[in-house]
Amino acid sequence: MAFLFMAKNQERHALRKMASVLGVSLSGYHSWRHRKPSRRRDDDLAMIERIKVLQKRHKGRYGSPRMTDDLREEGWRISRKRVARLMRQNGLSPKLKKKWIATTDSGHALPLAENLLNREFTATGPGTKWVSDITYLNTTQGWLYLCVILDLWDRKIVGWSLASDLSSVHLVSALTMASINRKPQPKLIFHSDRGVQYCSKEFRTALDQACPEVRQSMSRKGNCWDNACAESFFKTLKRELGELDGRSTRKQTRIAVFEYIEAYYNRVRKHSTLGYSTPLRFKKKAA
Repeated sequence: MAFLFMAKNQERHALRKMASVLGVSLSGYHSWRHRKPSRRRDDDLAMIERIKVLQKRHKGRYGSPRMTDDLREEGWRISRKRVARLMRQNGLSPKLKKKWIATTDSGHALPLAENLLNREFTATGPGTKWVSDITYLNTTQGWLYLCVILDLWDRKIVGWSLASDLSSVHLVSALTMASINRKPQPKLIFHSDRGVQYCSKEFRTALDQACPEVRQSMSRKGNCWDNACAESFFKTLKRELGELDGRSTRKQTRIAVFEYIEAYYNRVRKHSTLGYSTPLRFKKKAA
């Protein structure tokens, strides 16, 4: 570190003076300057260039765990700590999390459902456990509200809908998409918060029509952990999707969300709960 400091500041300070202050020898500095790069340093440089390519592919979204998995798949023998260090030192760490707020309105007198899911966030097969939630997205033209339905079996977003209001019709559109993309199994557990939209007659009717034996489940009052998987998706979305910075139009936001969910999240992005597999790959392995 002392030699590196001297190299960076040799035009501002005399080398002999810096060596004296830093407690190192001038000959040692010159030896360090002419020393050939080590094999490990060469490997680091090559790895940094590869990380840059992968991070560009993922639009700056990957942290060290997923980056390490990608590199290992390509044949690199590397530890997660080393990847994290290289990413941190070269400004390649993922984007920071963004703050967000809840959109749940549970102050109503509509019928509620018991918490059947009970934080059992795994499923034995597709179409057996779905979780759903709604969040807001800021645009230059006002709010958009995103509803998603996530299958706990492979973490795929099987249904979603964007609207400029919070009506129950908005949820029905997402449910219709989910039913087309993945057939609900008998006694499907459909879990959500206690929001008025999920308790409405319109949505309950649509849910019964989509799956006659459906079992509706709801989080306990004010307990976000009961629906942690859906909450986690929204946090990931808002952290990784740059178009959600409030400077995009509604049309731009719709396109960005479509591309993120359908082309990236469901097909390319690795999920730690799936052993760093993508939903698409997980489904193929299970077939």
